[in-house]
Amino acid sequence: MTDDCVFCRIIDGEIPARTVYEDDDVLAFLDANPLARGHTLVIPKNHHERVSDLPAADRDAVFETLGRLTSAVEAAVDADGVTVGMNDGDAAGQEVPHVHGHLVPRFDGDGGGAVHSIVRTLPELSDEELDAIAADIGDSAE
Repeated sequence: MTDDCVFCRIIDGEIPARTVYEDDDVLAFLDANPLARGHTLVIPKNHHERVSDLPAADRDAVFETLGRLTSAVEAAVDADGVTVGMNDGDAAGQEVPHVHGHLVPRFDGDGGGAVHSIVRTLPELSDEELDAIAADIGDSAE
């Protein structure tokens, strides 16, 4: 826990939240600035800034909870779908430096886009560049 982290302060009960799920490892609550009715955040109770910082147990708990709550969020607001996402790092738009997943209910005609609409300037990559990137990721993941 860190004193200056808004999510840690929510976990500690210093800041109120509309909790929808809680267990020993994670907390899920409605986003205070929702993109849609039912927009829910899922956070680990242990403070970690980036997804790559998560130990396996916290990572598994967050992603298991995202999976568990997706259909519950969708049903609660009669959504047509749910976008599941994480902003990881400043360049990705992460505003709170505490890992958190978003469950954003989606509705036909809501004007939102797919994940592919996030970046507007697409890279032009050769087959060789794609092969090199794939190899680098594979090597780093081992």
